[in-house]
Amino acid sequence: MQSVGVTISSYHSSSARTHFKRELQRLERDVLRMGALVETSFRLSHLALCDRDLSAAKAIPPLDKKIDRLYRQIESDCILLMTLQAPVARDCRVLGAYMQLVRDLERIGDYAKDLAEIALKIFPYPPHSCMPIVEKMSQQAQAMLAMSLAALIDLDADAGQQMKEKDSTVDASYETLYQTLAFQRNYTGVLEPIVLLTLAIRYLERMADHATNIGQRVSYIVTGSRD
Repeated sequence: MQSVGVTISSYHSSSARTHFKRELQRLERDVLRMGALVETSFRLSHLALCDRDLSAAKAIPPLDKKIDRLYRQIESDCILLMTLQAPVARDCRVLGAYMQLVRDLERIGDYAKDLAEIALKIFPYPPHSCMPIVEKMSQQAQAMLAMSLAALIDLDADAGQQMKEKDSTVDASYETLYQTLAFQRNYTGVLEPIVLLTLAIRYLERMADHATNIGQRVSYIVTGSRD
């Protein structure tokens, strides 16, 4: 009877493990789906700010609501798996990283919505001469987000370091733009577009930071090291 009991116990343990793996795979799909929504929101914010596409700006708020709902769902699912399924150490690491990672995605989505609001406010003013650099900065940050999500799909352990290097380029663009906007001499126009652009480049810089965080969290999932 003891051997039968051990066999039944082993069966239940194996079944529970199979169920957990299935739930973890579903969770990963949800994270990637959220990432795709955030990428779309970021792209729309770029169109709104750099191409002066007001329809793109207006499309972002309903998309942001979807992102927020998915964020709350993923966070809840992570907590349930951690508390009800008794995951092993590596699984806990993955779940913890997912919870932090989707927070980064949610923040990028929020910044995309903020950029859309700026685009609507700045539309009546003529484009500033620094807009080509702003456009390039936005493209760099978008590429970083795409790279971080590709790293998650491929479980690329080198993603963290690669993202840090890319982030340095965005930081340099931010510094150049900030100096241009903040220290203009003999400026006699309305200050509102200058203030709005200063906010916009700050948001783009923060979006790149969050993309970098995602890459570093992927490295942590793979290696277990936060370096």
